[in-house]
Amino acid sequence: MKRMLSGIKPTGQLTLGNYLGALRHFVEYQDEYEMFVFIANLHCVTEYQEPAQLKKNLKDAIALYLACGLDPEKSVIFLQTDVMEQAQLGFIMMCNTYMGELNRMTQFKDKCAKGEKNITSGMFVYPPLMAADILCYDADYVPVGEDQKQHVELTRDLAIRFNNKYGETFTVPEPLVAKVGARIMSLQDPSKKMSKSDETNKGCIYLLDDLAVVRKKIMSAVTDMCACVRYDKENQSGISNLLEIMSCITGEPIDSICARYEGKGYGEFKKEVADVVCEEIGKIQARYKEIMESGIIEKVLEDGAKKARYVAHKKLDKVQRKIGIEIRKRS
Repeated sequence: MKRMLSGIKPTGQLTLGNYLGALRHFVEYQDEYEMFVFIANLHCVTEYQEPAQLKKNLKDAIALYLACGLDPEKSVIFLQTDVMEQAQLGFIMMCNTYMGELNRMTQFKDKCAKGEKNITSGMFVYPPLMAADILCYDADYVPVGEDQKQHVELTRDLAIRFNNKYGETFTVPEPLVAKVGARIMSLQDPSKKMSKSDETNKGCIYLLDDLAVVRKKIMSAVTDMCACVRYDKENQSGISNLLEIMSCITGEPIDSICARYEGKGYGEFKKEVADVVCEEIGKIQARYKEIMESGIIEKVLEDGAKKARYVAHKKLDKVQRKIGIEIRKRS
């Protein structure tokens, strides 16, 4: 069975975009692949996070993973910091990454272009750690959004570079991008991705939002003057975004939805989108509440870390022997 790995950085509450672009696919993939899913809590601290809020976000993320359908019997679910081998391999990958490659990474470039001050060195060097997260487990596939493909490309380059230097060591992973719903956009500015850092809080739907708030956000979503429900990302980006959301949740093809709404207004369409989204999020919230009250999160993380450590330990030992820094046999 091929292996797949992915993780989410919970610097804020998980969103509808995270769910449709990633979590739902993880649930589908766990029946097709050997699935490793982790919470990237080391990546959270490349910028300051209020400690109590970060801790809550981490616990919420695990609970929501489970509430969305990830099964610890089928998937290895763990915290990044519970497998210290990933950070150690991250430093080795850093030593095989060139400054020019890091300078070209989009997130760092964007922050520099905006003139942001006090950018941490962690923000600059986290891509090799991300590569180590993947290479530690010999992942064949990494499900990503379009905006994250660059990180997998760097991971592939590092794997190939290391294999050429030291002999066959790492599996070279392939990025896997969903065709629909890979990038859910802001309800208020469809040119931007739905983001946890949305300053207005109106364009982003959080999985733990009150359902009345969810409905209001959808009914207030920006549209256009065309007055027809049509999938046209260039001229009707707001409506196209709502169509993708609805299609992702219901499984109904976008063409079919458009045909049903021929000659009808945006208000009726938005109401159905709101109904569909609220029903889906309502089910997730009910399961989330059960999980938070059950006390199973610690057990899930403990079991997942044990399985992940076993794989990562063997890989790190092999890497360190290849590069010549290991003297004794590691237990």
